Amino acid sequence: MKSSVNKDENLKFSLEQIKEARKKKAQMICFPEFQMAFSPNSQSSKELFSISELVDGGFVTELSKSARENDIYIIGTIYERSTKDSDEFNKSLNSPENFDNRYCVYDTAVFINNKGFIVSYYRKLHLYNALGFQESKKLLAGNKLFSPVDSPLGKLGVLVCYDLRFPELGRLLAIEGSGALVAPSGWVQGTMKEDHWLTMCKARSIENGVYLIAPNQVGNIFCGHSLIVDPFGVVILDMGTREGMEIIDLDLGKIDLVRNDLPLLKNRREDLYNLRQKNAF
Repeated sequence: MKSSVNKDENLKFSLEQIKEARKKKAQMICFPEFQMAFSPNSQSSKELFSISELVDGGFVTELSKSARENDIYIIGTIYERSTKDSDEFNKSLNSPENFDNRYCVYDTAVFINNKGFIVSYYRKLHLYNALGFQESKKLLAGNKLFSPVDSPLGKLGVLVCYDLRFPELGRLLAIEGSGALVAPSGWVQGTMKEDHWLTMCKARSIENGVYLIAPNQVGNIFCGHSLIVDPFGVVILDMGTREGMEIIDLDLGKIDLVRNDLPLLKNRREDLYNLRQKNAF
């Protein structure tokens, strides 16, 4: 998907893609990060706030309606508006001192089932404050892990873009039962960035024995290459730099096969380290 700065255009495109996916017998469709709109670097936090919505706002409501009408699961992304008196203003370690609390926006992924219900949502934990970018000038980091949900792929976990660089998150989702991870992304172009993208997606897949589904933005400043990686690290889909949609059938039996042959989760030394225990390292 190549999101424009126009929220209505992006919603229209999304609804068209959902209908097309259902015509092709898809059970679930996954959109990239920034589905709602592309936010250029010149856009202020106030301007971004003006297009943001609550999770149950118009954008997600239309996605939910389409999920119900087309009997399809949807993972979408929005700029989620928050209230200025939220306690999370004071809990975010990533926000600079000059962050304007009046215009607080989360980078949020929403999981909608085929009945049109919002089952869960996830606020991106790790903001992209690296390699010349500082997302924390516009965004606020979430402070809760995603709990795996039931999906056509079995138990499914969600993380967003820069979260891929933090292996603990994918591992925790796998420990909690996820056999597939979906990572809506807006991976920015740059030196070694495409190499990092492929490496991170394959690594998170291999180390956890999961399918890694990573829809990525194309055009603008993004590198594209939406990927699906199987539990053994084999790339079974790479969409290159083109905008569009691909339907892929996933063999869910492969998750257990790989985990039996390469029992990484089972072979962990939890007597020495435990990711569930705070400050375990």
